[in-house]
Amino acid sequence: MESLTVGRATLTWLNGGVNHLDGGAMFGVVPKALWSKKYPCNEKNQIELRTDPLLLELDGKRYLIDSGIGNGKLTDKQIRNFGVAEQSKLETSLHELGLSVSDIDAVLMTHLHFDHACGLTKWKEDTLTAVIPDVPIYVNHTEWEEMRNPNIRSVNTYWTDNWKPIENQFVSFEQKISIAPGLEMIHTGGHSDGHSILVFEDGEDIFIHMADLMPTHAHQNKLWALAYDDYPVTSVHEKQKWMEYGIANNAWYTFYHDAYFRALRFDEDGNLQGKVERERYPYPGLSFN
Repeated sequence: MESLTVGRATLTWLNGGVNHLDGGAMFGVVPKALWSKKYPCNEKNQIELRTDPLLLELDGKRYLIDSGIGNGKLTDKQIRNFGVAEQSKLETSLHELGLSVSDIDAVLMTHLHFDHACGLTKWKEDTLTAVIPDVPIYVNHTEWEEMRNPNIRSVNTYWTDNWKPIENQFVSFEQKISIAPGLEMIHTGGHSDGHSILVFEDGEDIFIHMADLMPTHAHQNKLWALAYDDYPVTSVHEKQKWMEYGIANNAWYTFYHDAYFRALRFDEDGNLQGKVERERYPYPGLSFN
């Protein structure tokens, strides 16, 4: 498992599963001739996307950033339609680190779409139960409200199975919340109305987890928004804001979905200055900037 230390914080990427989605949907109005130079696709025009939670260890506490695609939560039709090649091995990943779910102090949910939230619950015989019981699950208030009352569009990604059995664990916030000294969850909207990012600052050491504002390294361009975004113009403005801030402060950008890079750092011209690659899966040498 790959890891990155940023000041007092250590990030480790766990195995949350993998799916394959249409590249056109993931890059919106960007022509394939452009996005395919930065991120490869298969013969079905699908791109590989990890759904890997990040274990954040900070000041003696352990936090889980998002929860993976889950295990045993999807129907055969959903597995086929979402191109799921591997389901979550979250608990196995923790075990390999000498940990268990009981060692997690809180879960930090950037948003509650199924590919981020399915790992919150699991089937135990005929009952859905918490994967990580008795800990707070932090999420933006707008996201929490839409999860419980989805609209005609979002009902396809906000699933009752992912919140109803554990609704007493959720803790919602408005614009931002301090999780620990230097660590904040900040509401951005864009991808979903309640989407949030995480920002950690320890002196000059910074990481920014952009979640689905920048799901892969190939979404570095501020104008490259997803067709899945509910509010793409908001995504563009928020990405611009946090890319400018992070690049000016030499921040690491961390990823949940990227199949090739776990984290990257850029200079003011957008050139690569640092990287954490996904082990055994080398980047295929496509255009980067």
